[in-house]
Amino acid sequence: MRSPAASLAPEPSAAPVPAGVPAVASVSPGRAERPPEPHAPPGLEEALSALGLEGEREYAGDIFAEVMVCRALPRRALPRTVTPEMRALVVDWLVQVHEYLDLAGDTLYLAVHLLDSYLRAHRVRLHRLQLLGVACLFVASKMEECDFPEPASLCLLGAGSFSLSELLRAERRILRRLDFRLHHPGPLLCLGLLAALARSSPMVLLLATYFLELSLLEAEAAGWEPSRRAAAALSLAHRALDGAGPGPEPALYSPLELGPLEPCMARAALRGPAPGRAAIFLKYARPQRQGTSLTAACLLRRPQHWLS
Repeated sequence: MRSPAASLAPEPSAAPVPAGVPAVASVSPGRAERPPEPHAPPGLEEALSALGLEGEREYAGDIFAEVMVCRALPRRALPRTVTPEMRALVVDWLVQVHEYLDLAGDTLYLAVHLLDSYLRAHRVRLHRLQLLGVACLFVASKMEECDFPEPASLCLLGAGSFSLSELLRAERRILRRLDFRLHHPGPLLCLGLLAALARSSPMVLLLATYFLELSLLEAEAAGWEPSRRAAAALSLAHRALDGAGPGPEPALYSPLELGPLEPCMARAALRGPAPGRAAIFLKYARPQRQGTSLTAACLLRRPQHWLS
């Protein structure tokens, strides 16, 4: 594992709501109103049970609304000092650190969400981009892990790019500038729920997880709602394994709503281990993950309309 080559806001608009889920009414400042009860899709309680949430069946509708109706980050350009390629390089390195430390999947997604949230609201010097990324991973691990990594170990993995005091200052800066708004139902949780609803096979879920993780490298993906990203990954996995067959049921998004998401994920999978973007491909090429990235490339090379 190596360090990147370079050591390196307006209020978000409401996200489109998945089909079948009523829109939440706007609330004026100072008023706290409970959003209307969503129409839970068929099989939601059984899906929660499949995810080990048998005790939460009474709150199935609330869980569905919290997870699936989550706003995306505003579609705002990255700072001038940070190109999409430099962002991808840092995310690629974070994937390596995340895997080396054997952290939970949600930790990686939250870390990238915090990184994108910060980049869309505040300036960052290019030589501090790696420090910002690892500080976001440190904060995310405190939110998601029972035993989060020691900051000194993160400094060692940074190969001397930053000191312990710089890491702790960066952590405080993130918390302050994001106003401690750290909770985020990420797309990985959405994918688990959608796959359980669709009764997807383990192979479909593994392939969809690969597609979803590849989207972390794409700067534009931060402007997509977590549920839409998960739905696109699951739909692409179903159609890649079943040819041009139908997607999963129930379909919470129409093909039009999934728009450019599936082609973006397919192009990323076909790109292979490109320089600065190889960590996820290599991670899913290992036998522990059944060579999923190699399988995905073979499946997607078949003539399909999503590549048009």
